[in-house]
Amino acid sequence: MTKDEKVHKSKLAELGCMACRRIFGPHTPGSVELHHYRGGGWGKGDYKTLIPLCVEHHRGNQGIHGLGTKGFDKFYPFTQRDLLNDALAMVSP
Repeated sequence: MTKDEKVHKSKLAELGCMACRRIFGPHTPGSVELHHYRGGGWGKGDYKTLIPLCVEHHRGNQGIHGLGTKGFDKFYPFTQRDLLNDALAMVSP
């Protein structure tokens, strides 16, 4: 893992869950898992395609892996791409 990747992942982890932020607004961040955005023909991607998500929004029944990537984007009023853009905007200098 490169220094840039470590720094980026650390910054993401400090943000808290991007889905919770969209749903509940800014709040004290909890622990997260880093999800690789997969959409728009993208494969797993690199560290710049990671989205910080709580366990429920990552692996839970109403999470990306619980609903499936297409199901997640239909279930919520935001998409994975929206969450990735939010996270990147927050960690960019």
